[in-house]
Amino acid sequence: MIAIFPGSFDPVTLGHHDIIQRAAPLFSKLIVAVLHNPAKNPLFTVNERVDMLQHLVKDIPNVEVAEYTGLLAGFAREKNAKYLVRSLRSEADCAYEMPMAQANSKLGTDLETVVFFAAPAYIYLSSGMVREVAAVGYTSDFDDTVLDQWVPAAVKAMLRMKLASTKQ
Repeated sequence: MIAIFPGSFDPVTLGHHDIIQRAAPLFSKLIVAVLHNPAKNPLFTVNERVDMLQHLVKDIPNVEVAEYTGLLAGFAREKNAKYLVRSLRSEADCAYEMPMAQANSKLGTDLETVVFFAAPAYIYLSSGMVREVAAVGYTSDFDDTVLDQWVPAAVKAMLRMKLASTKQ
């Protein structure tokens, strides 16, 4: 049983890590798939996001990290995956994910979506929030130790380096 956990992961959060850890034991292989979307302007490159994730999952033997472009259903077919792992934090996430699950099922010949509810500690957490708080923390006297509760230490260091390079 192969599953895919897709996302932009810009940056990877502890919420993402929690879902990976909870999903991995349920499947023979879990592919964490980083979306390469040329229409978006991410903070981190696809390679940087893949590196973040590879570092994060290095001790979980049945997890691999890959990048993909295009339709998720096509990528799933290419990887022989029958399951998609998604996370819900709110009703808004549910309203978004439900039609996506239906579309992926039709496009991916019975591709099933398995939903994990976000852990209470991460219910409000998003990569966008992390980017915003990190940017403010870098440019002011704001105490960015709150990021320690949201991202792995290596990701926090990468955020600092990335923001320092973009401010020059």
